[in-house]
Amino acid sequence: MVDLCPGGDGGCGGGKKTSKRSRTRRSKRGRRRRSKKNNNHKNNNNNNNKNETPPPFLPPEAEEGNIEYKLKLVNPTQYRFEHLATQLKWRLQEGRGEAVYQIGVEDNGLLVGLSQADMAASIGTLRKMADKVGADITLLRERQVDSDADGSARKIAEVLVRKVPDDQQFLDLRVAVLGNVDSGKSTLLGVLTQGELDNGRGRARLNLFRHLHEIQTGRTSSISFEILGFDSRGQVVNYSDSRSAEEICESSSKMITFMDLAGHHKYLKTTVFGLTSYCPDFAMLVVSANTGIAGTTREHLGLAMALKVPIFIAVSKVDVCSRGGVERTLRQLERLLKQPGCNKVPLLVHTADDAVAAAQQFAPAACVSGKGLELLKVFLNILPPLSNSKQQEELMQQLTEFQVDEIYSVPDVGTVVGGTLYSGVCREGERLAVGPTDEGGFLRVKVLSIQRNRSSCRLLRAGQAATLALGNLDRTLLRKGMVMVSPKMKPTVCRHFEAAIVLLFHAGTFRRGSQVTAHVGNVRQTAVVQRVHGKDELRTGERAVVAFRFLKHPEYLRTGAKLLFREGVTKGIGHVTRLLTAEHNQNH
Repeated sequence: MVDLCPGGDGGCGGGKKTSKRSRTRRSKRGRRRRSKKNNNHKNNNNNNNKNETPPPFLPPEAEEGNIEYKLKLVNPTQYRFEHLATQLKWRLQEGRGEAVYQIGVEDNGLLVGLSQADMAASIGTLRKMADKVGADITLLRERQVDSDADGSARKIAEVLVRKVPDDQQFLDLRVAVLGNVDSGKSTLLGVLTQGELDNGRGRARLNLFRHLHEIQTGRTSSISFEILGFDSRGQVVNYSDSRSAEEICESSSKMITFMDLAGHHKYLKTTVFGLTSYCPDFAMLVVSANTGIAGTTREHLGLAMALKVPIFIAVSKVDVCSRGGVERTLRQLERLLKQPGCNKVPLLVHTADDAVAAAQQFAPAACVSGKGLELLKVFLNILPPLSNSKQQEELMQQLTEFQVDEIYSVPDVGTVVGGTLYSGVCREGERLAVGPTDEGGFLRVKVLSIQRNRSSCRLLRAGQAATLALGNLDRTLLRKGMVMVSPKMKPTVCRHFEAAIVLLFHAGTFRRGSQVTAHVGNVRQTAVVQRVHGKDELRTGERAVVAFRFLKHPEYLRTGAKLLFREGVTKGIGHVTRLLTAEHNQNH
């Protein structure tokens, strides 16, 4: 206090004031210095983190799946070589025809790396193994992980091994294409499948449109299908090299079937039907760089996530947008994907290495491709099937069940139905039962011929989409939402069912008597709420078991099937828990 009050009593009062001000100023200056120091420390830490290389390991090798780690494959003995070839067959079977080998990596995931000579010898051994089992290999990428004492680099390599199973013509994946109206979905698919760039006025998309009004307005209102093939070495096969779909199928070892869905809100029911009935393996959300997240973009993303369809994002129209506009759109997408409802980890794809990493780590990641058709092709080429061979075999052991999604009348062929084989196998000449009719019965039909991707085939397996010719069957007896099943099966047909649901959004309350459009697989019909168990009404975010009744006619349903319902702004999801007979419902 002496130093602060040098002026005696008269100055002491002022001294006290001065001391408070001085303390305040000094404390503020001290806080500024400490804040600046802490910020500098944080910035240094951030810079250090940015300069750090990623940890030199991968997740430990899994016994199941199609990914194999090998430290090196240099001069194996004959016995060891036979064992390695058998192991490769197992990995190919797990990946339904595709396997990825990480060379220079220990089983625990440690990235050791190999010298140039050992790497060349290891890839040579892997090529011999692939030749023995009738497969082809493609080097996806090489990465340096360390250096020897003499300064020579030690690298790891990622190699794709592909072999079409003996009982199949090609590997097949279905990708649903989502996005807001005018985001460039049809144009992107036209460029990918036709092999020619657009002229800036929509020429590339003309081949995808099915109706005159679509050509006039430039807006998709129906579901159209386009194919993109890859040969055994990962080269693109499309209409630029082939004259017909048959030639593409013959030249391809992997086929991507794109389902171009409608972006306009007016055609939302068509988009929902495409997602629920055609069972896509993946969904590609196309976002325009110059408009960002607009219109139905959020809704389409929510639908895909509600149905648990893995999704990746492609940003289009980057050539007509400034760099700042593209970055702004990417930031919007990053914020959207990190929100609690999504909980996705965005991975921006800039290089071919990024595309490889994104495809291999697809399950937890959402991938955003900023620009470059070649990067998108690399990504699609190595996009893995998410179901393994064991699940496929289990479905094939079950009785035949084919979902009817489309009905056509073809001159000189007769009635043709299109859809997806949910379980079992279907052969030419097989007799099936189609239904349910309006009265709940089934009609006997015979499969005269089968076509997949516009080329003929004699056998259809579970999970594959195709069209079946039924001959002179009256088309008016059929409708979307029917199933074709084995005569040995006793299909469960019902008009009343219960479902455990969560109400995603409702402007008011959801109660008995509410009417919604229910989507269950390929079934789409208006249903009325009979009762809400345990509650009088539901509000947004609440869960309950609800009893529904179809208004028009009975449908074929399975317990556990995913349910999505909507009416105006009302939206909800759930799953079927119980099928009820009319008598049971009345007694209750």
